[in-house]
Amino acid sequence: MESACIRTPLGISKIEGDSQGLNAIRVLDSDETLTEVIPEVLEDAVYQLREYFEGKRKVFSLTLNPEGTEFQKKVWKALLDIPFGKTISYLELAKLLGDVKAIRAVAAANGKNPLWIVVPCHRVIGSDGALTGYAGGLHRKKWLLEHESQAKQQSLF
Repeated sequence: MESACIRTPLGISKIEGDSQGLNAIRVLDSDETLTEVIPEVLEDAVYQLREYFEGKRKVFSLTLNPEGTEFQKKVWKALLDIPFGKTISYLELAKLLGDVKAIRAVAAANGKNPLWIVVPCHRVIGSDGALTGYAGGLHRKKWLLEHESQAKQQSLF
C-alpha cells in the first residue's frame, strides 16, 4: 500500500492505494509531512484532486477499491451518482437504495466513506436542508458545497 500527503485548501489530505485502486482519501486534522515524491500509483489521484480544488474538475475518473461491508459499498456507489453542485437528503438516498426505513444505516455508511471528495458524501444533507453530520467537520462540508455551487459569490472590489 502506497500513501501520499498533500496540501489542500481544507488541510492535509492523505491518499492511500495500490495497483488495485484507491483505498482511502482522508482529510487530517493534524499536521503531516507532505510527500515530496508522489508514488506513481497515486499520481493520477493527486492530479485530479488538485484539479478539483482549482475548479477545473467536476467528475473523477479513478479506480476505487475501498474496504467496507457490502451495504456500505452499495451506499458509496450510490453517492457517485450525485452530480457535482447538487445535493440530496439522507431520506432521498435511502429511497434510492430501495428502503426508506434504512435511513439511519444509510447515514452511518455515508459517515464511514473512506474516499473523501471522490465519493461525494458531502453532497448529502438533512431533509430540511441542514448540513448535518460530516466526518471531516461541518466547516469543510460547507466549503465543499460552496466550492461546487453554480452561483459563485462575486466580489464588489
